[in-house]
Amino acid sequence: MSNHLPIKSQEELAALFRQDIATGVGKSVKHESAAKHVSGEAVYVDDRLEFPNQLHVYARLSDRAHARILSIDTAPCYQFPGVAIAITAKDVPGKLDIGAVAAGDPLLADGKVEYVGQVVLAVAADSLETARKAAQAAIIEYEDLEPVLDVVEAYRRQHYVLEPHQHKRGDSAAALARAKHRLQGSLHIGGQEHFYLETQISSVLPTEDGGMYVYTSTQNPTEVQKLIAEVLGVPMNKIVIDMRRMGGGFGGKETQAAGPACLCAVIARLTGRPTKMRLPRMEDMTMTGKRHPFYVEYDIGFDDDGLLHGIELQLAGNCGYSPDLSGSIVDRAMFHADNAYFLENATITGLRCKTNTASNTAYRGFGGPQGMVAIEEIMEVIARHLGKDPLEVRKLNYYGKDERNVTHYYQTVEHNMLAEMTAELEASAEYARRREEIRAFNATSPVLRKGLALTPVKFGISFTATFLNQAGALIHVYTDGSIHLNHGGTEMGQGLNTKVAQVVAQVFSVDISRIQITATNTDKVPNTSPTAASSGADLNGMAAKNAAETIKKRLVDFLVGHFRVTEEDVEFRNGQVRVREQYLSFEEVIQLAYFNQISLSATGFYRTPKIYYDRDKARGRPFYYYAYGVACVETIVDTLTGEYRMLRADILHDVGASLNPAIDIGQVEGAFVQGMGWLTTEELVWNDKGKLLTNGPASYKIPAIADMPIDLRVRLVENRKNPEQTVFHSKAVGEPPFMLGIAAWCALKDAVASLGDYRLHPRLDAPATPERVLMAIQQIRAATRQVAVPALDEVNA
Repeated sequence: MSNHLPIKSQEELAALFRQDIATGVGKSVKHESAAKHVSGEAVYVDDRLEFPNQLHVYARLSDRAHARILSIDTAPCYQFPGVAIAITAKDVPGKLDIGAVAAGDPLLADGKVEYVGQVVLAVAADSLETARKAAQAAIIEYEDLEPVLDVVEAYRRQHYVLEPHQHKRGDSAAALARAKHRLQGSLHIGGQEHFYLETQISSVLPTEDGGMYVYTSTQNPTEVQKLIAEVLGVPMNKIVIDMRRMGGGFGGKETQAAGPACLCAVIARLTGRPTKMRLPRMEDMTMTGKRHPFYVEYDIGFDDDGLLHGIELQLAGNCGYSPDLSGSIVDRAMFHADNAYFLENATITGLRCKTNTASNTAYRGFGGPQGMVAIEEIMEVIARHLGKDPLEVRKLNYYGKDERNVTHYYQTVEHNMLAEMTAELEASAEYARRREEIRAFNATSPVLRKGLALTPVKFGISFTATFLNQAGALIHVYTDGSIHLNHGGTEMGQGLNTKVAQVVAQVFSVDISRIQITATNTDKVPNTSPTAASSGADLNGMAAKNAAETIKKRLVDFLVGHFRVTEEDVEFRNGQVRVREQYLSFEEVIQLAYFNQISLSATGFYRTPKIYYDRDKARGRPFYYYAYGVACVETIVDTLTGEYRMLRADILHDVGASLNPAIDIGQVEGAFVQGMGWLTTEELVWNDKGKLLTNGPASYKIPAIADMPIDLRVRLVENRKNPEQTVFHSKAVGEPPFMLGIAAWCALKDAVASLGDYRLHPRLDAPATPERVLMAIQQIRAATRQVAVPALDEVNA
């Protein structure tokens, strides 16, 4: 034994053994980088010391939405001292296209440009300012082509980046034909800028063997590794990606971090110098894609009670100019077009429309929110038509039992908690009492109107691209008892590293302070899936658990043989190990194992079971399980200006057996506010030439502290383990609570609907900016002046 270990008596060790594990799963352990975040000590890519002789890259962007490139003259770029190189598409040594799934994303424009903001050339110089000036000096000649800038135009012209897909259950046409009530309508759902605090950035160092060491802010290290290898024409083993943390991602760094990284790598290869590219905010917002805007058309049939009997739904996603991840994103919108509701006879069509705008990409919820907004709009259209409370219609259409628990893609909805959760939130939020109080308030208030809405969330967890549901991890236990942990997930502020460390701490029954989490690195854990689809803790937590259990099993087997006991005689607890009546510290066990030549390192792997999807038949089980949530929001609207405030939000959310309640509640709060922002203030505006006008914080409004509900109450469902075999029976929490923000949008519509005695459904596209709210108010007021309120079915239609 080493003589540097602290010596404890058997009584002291036994006392420690009996104590609770303070930092295992289920405990509110603080974020592992929290102190560094608030003190400014957390190191991001731009905080790293620059390399000697480092170059800085600036990209010259297209100012045309659609045009042929007639010529590019980079000679003027070299008139600026400090410029090392100016590159165009012809300078890329390997493959030019960096499309994530399908081709269509050239690293630099090749012969034509397809949106305002596309990279045409890149200049590298000894400073970013010099590179910027030089890039602007290049001379580019274009021949304009006709752009398609509107998703409705693309939809009408069948202008697609990928072929449509369809889900069918029952006979929707027949159900619509025989329905007592039938309505048609449409809805525009806006996009959303990611607005991560840290813009896209990469720093690349050439290595001695023709490879690259890459520091990059990405949710998808393996994909960046693969694409850099392809643009350079080298094998992947030459490229190493290092990713310690991101300053936010939200999906915007799943595919679109690859462009700056690949530009840096090409320039580093051509110059032999370290190269860095950090996008200024305006360029970042102009170059990169957003949440997909959607245009929705619906045809619905229902009975006098509001029960939906038939639905035909067209979901037209604005994909931008290239496929990116649009195939899977529109698929997920289709999968979530039911949200919480049983669709007995349904035809759901997903359309991937091509427009000459930046290629839209992943964003928290990945298309699911757009599908849910569509069906929540439909629930309210039905309620207004029948003069019912929308919550009554929602509950009537909830998934039930027996034949009413199968989705339109033929997955059985198991362990459905929504009826129970809705009843619990109705009671705790005092929905019925407040509904009556709000009606009374609105009846006597000519200017200010209040609205109230309670909406559900049922969100499927798993990548719909089934092969991505896998993860790896690496654990070393050193001879002093300290533990090194590395896994394939990426930390973007969501607390993934903390949760995975808690999992490892739980397996070894040690304090989390023993565990050092290191940067996600492709030469430690290979072939990683992106940290997306709410799967970070599910996948990487299980992989780390697998690795830790492998080492622990070796230790148990060793102790059984060494001390001649049974497995039941060995117990790990609170940093101590009991071997029958003898107590050892964790450090002593590790040193004893080392001296007896027991391996203290292991890799772990996990793949999600049970999931599959037959695309040709449009049926399967694409999700391992569902996460549930309900939100009740109250708002007040000034009917003279359209301005509004969120007064109160009550939230009840299901995370299974929480790995870390403090982090989970933080995720729910943040997701709700981000979802609320998407549907209220965050408006993207382009001019008639395809230029993004809302390209900075001065023109694009994310929620601020004053936009928060004055009274925000968030609770997690207690004592409910995930029935599936997830990591310690927890549930994913990254994306599902985002859709809780739909309740804020519905509350605004409820306030406006009060102007028509709740019998008219306001036309309120998302985002419901004050201007749109005012227009909806004027629409309702105009309709009430023209037609008596009880006979407004035609106006609703």
